[in-house]
Amino acid sequence: MSPPSLPPSDRADLFRRMFAARMVVLDGAMGSMIQTYRLEEADFRGARFKSHPHDLKGNNDLLAITRPDVIERIHADYFAAGADIVETNTFSSTSIAMADYHCEPLVREINLAAVACARRAAERTEAASPGRHCFVAGAIGPLNRTLSMSPDVNRPDYRAVTWDQVVTAYAEQINALLDGGVDALLVETIFDTLNAKAALFAIESVFEARGEASRVPVMISVTITDASGRTLSGQTIGAFYHSIAHAKPFSVGINCALGGAAMRPYVEELSRLADCYTSCYPNAGLPNAFGGYDETPADMAAVLGEFAAKGWVNLVGGCCGSTPAHIAAIAAAVKGMAPRMLPQAKRALRLSGLEPLAVA
Repeated sequence: MSPPSLPPSDRADLFRRMFAARMVVLDGAMGSMIQTYRLEEADFRGARFKSHPHDLKGNNDLLAITRPDVIERIHADYFAAGADIVETNTFSSTSIAMADYHCEPLVREINLAAVACARRAAERTEAASPGRHCFVAGAIGPLNRTLSMSPDVNRPDYRAVTWDQVVTAYAEQINALLDGGVDALLVETIFDTLNAKAALFAIESVFEARGEASRVPVMISVTITDASGRTLSGQTIGAFYHSIAHAKPFSVGINCALGGAAMRPYVEELSRLADCYTSCYPNAGLPNAFGGYDETPADMAAVLGEFAAKGWVNLVGGCCGSTPAHIAAIAAAVKGMAPRMLPQAKRALRLSGLEPLAVA
């Protein structure tokens, strides 16, 4: 039997104090770990969705309902590897993304079930290691529709979704994540800044509607898609930071598309710019010809250990292709290192398009 959970206000205080005191470790990939279980259509359907009219294999978020044992085990393995924070299995848990599987009515239930899986793993780990604190971040993905770009090259003015639709979809997910009891919200793998701004607008709207006691730290992580150093919607890392700084994030960072070594200049730049905590959780290298990831735990640990030693990051972890072994190596590499000190931002007018502009 696990001990009673701390009140949310106490957990929030512990969460903030952890970042101020030391390097913090995030979990690794969820999708590639799910693949190791070789699940089939029947696993995604379970008994409940046996007659669902659409294929469900690939809807990883639904597994929080149909195979919660798998999701909870993955979270537990990451905690055992040394992660301080795990992300809920909710990367696609919005009505817009779930429409691909005809699962829109299940959005709230999926988010609640996913938080419950992560919470059970956290509480079991805390019970087995008295004095240890394990946290759950509500993962909010980028959507499979974009507000900045048209999906039709012949209709550059066309958008597959509207701002209001995106905000509504995110607000539904955010309310469920908060009801489930997450310690933070993580808007991640951002490739379109306008989608991210809709998520941040939805978060603030939900906080205002629920009251101050509902506020949790808001973490943001962007994806640099290639060697151009830009997001898919065209912004540099500096322009991106200027675009979201108004939200006063708890942390901002870079994750996914590139391996850690290729992220080096962007992590360094962001560390100079951001007056909040910074994070980096890269892929285990770029995908190889077979769709796999070749960076070993030692490879990732060496790169992220260097970033920590240089004082560029406060939070490290892994994205696609990373495993509990990668997280264990990363946790060992940064253990005992001092966290990045937050710089004092100089007052300036900061604007952004595809490039940043600061007017002192």
